[in-house]
Amino acid sequence: MIVHIVAGGPERFLTDFEEYETETKIKWIGVDRGTNYLMERGIHPDMAIGDFDSISKETLHALKDKNIHLLKYPSEKAETDMELALQHALKLKPEIIRIFGATGGRLDHFLANIQLFSVSAEKDPSISIMIIDQKNEIEIKNPGTFEIKKSSAKPYISFVPVTKMVENLTLEGFKYPLKNRHIFFGSTLCISNELIYDFGTYSFTNGILLVIRSCDD
Repeated sequence: MIVHIVAGGPERFLTDFEEYETETKIKWIGVDRGTNYLMERGIHPDMAIGDFDSISKETLHALKDKNIHLLKYPSEKAETDMELALQHALKLKPEIIRIFGATGGRLDHFLANIQLFSVSAEKDPSISIMIIDQKNEIEIKNPGTFEIKKSSAKPYISFVPVTKMVENLTLEGFKYPLKNRHIFFGSTLCISNELIYDFGTYSFTNGILLVIRSCDD
């Protein structure tokens, strides 16, 4: 199973959902204004979460008419809508969680989400958590060895530790290779690398790593 969470960040940063049409067993969760984005694209979410003060009355009526599971929370609460959505997504035990609409808006929410997703990935390493927009694809990784494919759409690859240290980072098939390097939080050593072959590998033995694929255009 794959869970897609669509939050209410600026709509211009959303990627094209059509590229996921061929995938099966996808569950969609709309987070407040993100529910509008889904309904406008003809996608009926399996669940909608939020205080719903940012969605239109027409959308709210449509959700009720289609008996979509609505979880309404007060605007003043201890958790953000995204945290609540992630909690429900994790309960489904999917292989992948992709988050859209979580970039390009308020930096406080974005940074809080990075921390939230990193903690969740550490608790359940079997679930791959990704944040995707038009120019970036961020994946949160636990220790292991991983293959990565070259992409002309997002050619630049950066490795950013979110823990105090990522140990024994090794990059093979990259323009700037590494061998068993410890990368500390705050280091810019692994920013903007590129693959020189169709495939490469990266590995590390301890810590939590953000793998960011980006483009300039």
